[in-house]
Amino acid sequence: MSSGKKMWSAALLATAVLAVTAACGSGSGGGGQSADGKIKLRFSYWGSDARQKMTEEAIKKFEAKNPTIDVEGEFSDWASYYETLATKVAANDAPDVITIEIRGLREYADRGTLADLASKVNTADIDSKVLGTGAIDGKQFAIPTGVNAFSLMVNPGLVESSKAKLPDDTKWTWDDYVKLSSQITEGSGGKVTGTQLSWNPAYLQIYAAQKGEPFYNGNKLGMSPQTIKDWWAVMQNLIKTKGAPDAAKSSEIGATSIDQSLLGTNTGAMGMWWSNQLGAASKASGQELDLLRMPKVEGATTGGMFLQPAMFYSASSKTEHAAEAAKFIDFMINDPEAGAIILSDRGLPASSKVLAAVKDKLPDADKKTLEFIDKVKSELADPPPAPPKGSSAMEDILTRYSEEVMFGRMTPDDAVQKFITEANASIAG
Repeated sequence: MSSGKKMWSAALLATAVLAVTAACGSGSGGGGQSADGKIKLRFSYWGSDARQKMTEEAIKKFEAKNPTIDVEGEFSDWASYYETLATKVAANDAPDVITIEIRGLREYADRGTLADLASKVNTADIDSKVLGTGAIDGKQFAIPTGVNAFSLMVNPGLVESSKAKLPDDTKWTWDDYVKLSSQITEGSGGKVTGTQLSWNPAYLQIYAAQKGEPFYNGNKLGMSPQTIKDWWAVMQNLIKTKGAPDAAKSSEIGATSIDQSLLGTNTGAMGMWWSNQLGAASKASGQELDLLRMPKVEGATTGGMFLQPAMFYSASSKTEHAAEAAKFIDFMINDPEAGAIILSDRGLPASSKVLAAVKDKLPDADKKTLEFIDKVKSELADPPPAPPKGSSAMEDILTRYSEEVMFGRMTPDDAVQKFITEANASIAG
């Protein structure tokens, strides 16, 4: 789940025309029937080349078990996924099975794009609170593929070689985080930077929770202006103490994928990402990486971290093959053979039975992720519900105003008021 800043801006432009153009589509959507008489399902998803390869392998396994069904994968990179999907939906040509993430769930569900999958897919082995994140107004529009948590990743070797010490992550504060980042940069002679900045809304959500504030309160932001300014101050202090790159470099790095990050290129010792990205970061760096709890606000009574589905499978409300679409989703969620192929690529499997079946087959980095999630599970907040419609633009809005502050082009006081106004307008409904 990379930042997707460009993706969401484009997607909003495309989805804005759905209500107007949906009635103009000429097709019925879905896959229809292939020339050999088999039912054809179209399945849209995004990701890396590695994800495409394993997904195609899982599809072949499904087809072998269901010889009357052909599944056609519609794969794209992350940046173009939602723009392409919105265009297809607007043209009444939605795929039968749609991969979606929580930020886009309400937008598509509220437009009638998604089918209610309640009782259509076996969800008995999925935690009820995790499953509930895919439900809106009592209808189960999406089934979670797997779970992860927004966490701090660290390269212990680079920390130690910089003559710094890893923290006790059950006790450390944001001041400790800034100090450690600065020590790493200084101790390495500038060859390694302590950390890199992140504008992921999950980061701010965790920080706000530590202050007892929700990110959203209905169709508006629930955070106080002071909390947002305090969060920016952490990043300003990181830049000031050289614990993170300057504003220009931070902006440049922030637009790249995890394999091009400071952590991924072994030029930085820490960074914040979703826990299911530990494998990708470890592979890119070639180093042993670990996960840490996020630092806390001084005196906080909660760490603010939470479980969240990595993504969901959903079905088009217009599909002509609803039973087959549900059968494919059920396979991808519940079949141990599918789980053995996909492993933790879409988060640690949401099905407890599948997770038990594949945990010994997980790569070492993913075993670390599982151990970390198990260790902190009792501290994690319940998975948040799907955010308001329009929240898909939040990361773009947050990044723009955060960078204005980091570059010194706007004062925190001016930026916070403009950010809140624009963000609230986006999610007003």
